[in-house]
Amino acid sequence: MTVSVDLNADMGESFGPWPMGSDAALLKIVSSANIACGFHAGDADVMAKTMRLAAENGVGIGAHPGFLDLQGFGRRRMQVPLPTLGNWVRYQLGAAQAMAKAAGGTVRHLKLHGALANMCSEDAAMARGCYEAALEIDPDIIVMVLAATAQEDAAKDLGCAYAAEIFADRAYNDDATLVDRSLPGAVIHDADHAARRIVAMVQAGAIITESGKHIPSRIDTICVHGDNAEAVALSGAVRAGLEAAGIAVKTFG
Repeated sequence: MTVSVDLNADMGESFGPWPMGSDAALLKIVSSANIACGFHAGDADVMAKTMRLAAENGVGIGAHPGFLDLQGFGRRRMQVPLPTLGNWVRYQLGAAQAMAKAAGGTVRHLKLHGALANMCSEDAAMARGCYEAALEIDPDIIVMVLAATAQEDAAKDLGCAYAAEIFADRAYNDDATLVDRSLPGAVIHDADHAARRIVAMVQAGAIITESGKHIPSRIDTICVHGDNAEAVALSGAVRAGLEAAGIAVKTFG
């Protein structure tokens, strides 16, 4: 049986005249796209264009909700009451569904962004609140979770469909959380190094941390951040490396 894995990228993060990332090029490489919903990045025009390109390329479309923090790109931690946070998720998912439908596609999955995702990887109750809000809107939506964290615990507890994600361009702590971006080496820019480490993780069925620790994990999808200046080179190298190792790249089921 052929082993397969999904390759995803965060995108749709431009805003008005300010460009971010190389979405058109990435959509020729990845199999799933996590598209910003206007809170941490993106706007209606950017969403419409990115959704259309994803649909045209046969790439799985995902909503990528984050904190209401355009200035901080959703990467600043915020203290938000859970009921409000749930409404933020519902609001952003609804926007993504509308724009995807207009573009001839459909929203298949939901992935939390930035600081919201990092906080939910540490707090299962917070993660559950976000996922419950999404599932109220679409009970069949696939929740993309940070593998081996409280996000995955929350999804398992809810019994919903989920895809476990690892990162090609981020370093890991020994508890499977991501190394803080403020620390040296937290973001990986070398495409060949990214490809080698991802192939090793998929073959091992484990997250490999900076210390060399192996954390056994289900791996359904691999992410490259679209705002990484090397995103296209990274995603291309990762895909080529996986396929050279006999691992097919295709949208998760």
